[in-house]
Amino acid sequence: MSVIANTPKPPYYAVIFTSTRTKGDNGYSEMSDRMVELAEQQPGFLGIESAREDVGITVSYWSDIDSIKNWKANSEHLEAQKTGHKSWYASFKVRISKVERDYGI
Repeated sequence: MSVIANTPKPPYYAVIFTSTRTKGDNGYSEMSDRMVELAEQQPGFLGIESAREDVGITVSYWSDIDSIKNWKANSEHLEAQKTGHKSWYASFKVRISKVERDYGI
């Protein structure tokens, strides 16, 4: 993903997922693509941005906290989370923030 998300006028929410990976792909790329596809279908989803070097950062944008909770509880997403904990991530952190202001060109 190399596109900056086209988010609406604030306020809205950002889920910031920061991670370090284990060695090898082990199905990660395919599941990552599937999770983006699935997130895009969820009510309240606004967009996503992602970058990976030594540390990966994915920021997904949501209209409200309930949309984030529903995404967290999605059964296919839950399975991906379990596999991630077990196989793909050496470490990770999730942060949820309210965006109160944004600007850019």
